[in-house]
Amino acid sequence: MAFHDLVAHARAHRTIDDPLREQLACGQQPVAMFITCSDARIVPAAITGARPGDVFELRTAGNIIPAGSAADSPTSEIATIEFAVTMLGIADIILCDHSGRGAVAAVTGGVDTGRLPVLGRWLARTVRWQPGDALDSRRGLEQRHLLAQFAALGEIAVVRDRVERGDLMFHCWFYDIGSGAVSAWTDDGGRPSFREL
Repeated sequence: MAFHDLVAHARAHRTIDDPLREQLACGQQPVAMFITCSDARIVPAAITGARPGDVFELRTAGNIIPAGSAADSPTSEIATIEFAVTMLGIADIILCDHSGRGAVAAVTGGVDTGRLPVLGRWLARTVRWQPGDALDSRRGLEQRHLLAQFAALGEIAVVRDRVERGDLMFHCWFYDIGSGAVSAWTDDGGRPSFREL
């Protein structure tokens, strides 16, 4: 696909019959929030089968959830989550990371961030990684990065309050780009692991 194909589709989009448009013009009532990386290979609608209006998406560099409360350190990511949880009444949040993580490679020295000074500082401030972690497998590091973001999500005050009330559920997914398999984190019986959905 080339850029002109995107333009051609955008021009023709209004001519495609879509019975949902009138309903969507009245507002949104998504059934879940889907938080994932900005990576172009990850398409939430393709993974979940969601239609327009079904999923409220948040895509971030490195699938990173900044630590800290919105009051102390407001960010676009936390503001978006706050809106979804408070105003849209989202009852389910899916945090989905993927294989082939550029963020993990960057923090472990696999990518030169010298040409990306802002990204380098962002990753250094937000990715929870220790030098000894490099001894783990790449997949293990990717999944530990995901779990660290999962923990940070639970630290956001408005999210924590709704979880404690029992009306917000978290789902931690890992998407394998090569196979298309989606696995979910579980801690059944006190043995945390990722199991295919």
